[in-house]
Amino acid sequence: MQEQNPIIVLAQGVSTWNHWRQDHRPPVSPNGAGYFRINLREALLIRAQLSEINLSYVDGCMINLAGANLQRANLREVVFYTANLCQARLSYANLIGADLREASLKGAELYRAQGKLATFCVADLSGANLREASFIQVNFCEADLSHVDACMADFLGGDLSQADLQQGTFYTANFYRASLKQANLSYADLREANLSQANLQEVDAREANLDMAILNLANLVGASFYQAQLKMANLSLANLCMANFSHSDLSYAVLVGANLIGVNFYTACLQGANLAETDCRDAIFSGANLQRAILKGSNLSRANLSGANLAGADLSCADLSQANLWDANLEGANLTGAALPAGPTERAPVTTEPIAA
Repeated sequence: MQEQNPIIVLAQGVSTWNHWRQDHRPPVSPNGAGYFRINLREALLIRAQLSEINLSYVDGCMINLAGANLQRANLREVVFYTANLCQARLSYANLIGADLREASLKGAELYRAQGKLATFCVADLSGANLREASFIQVNFCEADLSHVDACMADFLGGDLSQADLQQGTFYTANFYRASLKQANLSYADLREANLSQANLQEVDAREANLDMAILNLANLVGASFYQAQLKMANLSLANLCMANFSHSDLSYAVLVGANLIGVNFYTACLQGANLAETDCRDAIFSGANLQRAILKGSNLSRANLSGANLAGADLSCADLSQANLWDANLEGANLTGAALPAGPTERAPVTTEPIAA
């Protein structure tokens, strides 16, 4: 008996298709390889009504599902390489292990979609709705996530290296242990987001909003947070070596024990921030507002604090040797036990006597 064409079966509706799939389940090998894949390559299904359809393990390379209704669809381990899913509705869809490399999901609806271990490498998701979606350990490397609404989405352990997240909304999103190396986060809304232990090396986060975000133990080496908002953010024990926070607002942020070697805080606001036990060697604080900041036990050796406002700051037991305090405001600062720069009268006397041979 001749095998029925999958496209003809699909044309008879979702119910008929799902019933037919009962007899066409992919065999599972012990190592998880060698699945039988139903061929829907290059199928034209624009605006098709396919809610709750079972397309698991299907080969849908270059399929056109623009504007299609795939709500609650089973797309587990589907291959949608370079597929067109623009404006498609995928709310509550099962995308676990799906291959969506280079796919177009521009403006797609993925509310509460499940995409654990899926691949969206180089995919276009610009303007998509990813609210409360689960993308645990998903590959978004070089993907376009600009202007997305990803409030409360879960990117735990995901790879977003070199991804474009500019102007995206990631309010309270979870990026725990995710890699965002060299990602574009400019103008993004990351308020209260969890970026604990995330890799943010060399990210561009200029003018991003990270108020109350969690960045403890994160890697921010060489990152740019120019004019960013980080009020009450938690950056404790983070590595901020050579990062740029010029003109940024870190009011009441927590940076306890952070590595701040060579960081640029030029004219930044650190009012009330907690920088206790931080390593601030060679850091630039010129013109910064450190009013009532806690710098207890910090290493500020060779730091540039010229013109900084340190009024009421706690600098007890801090190392300020070789620091530049020119024109700094130290009114009411606590300098108990601090190592201060040597003044003119404390310098070693200059000798004019010839050195003995």
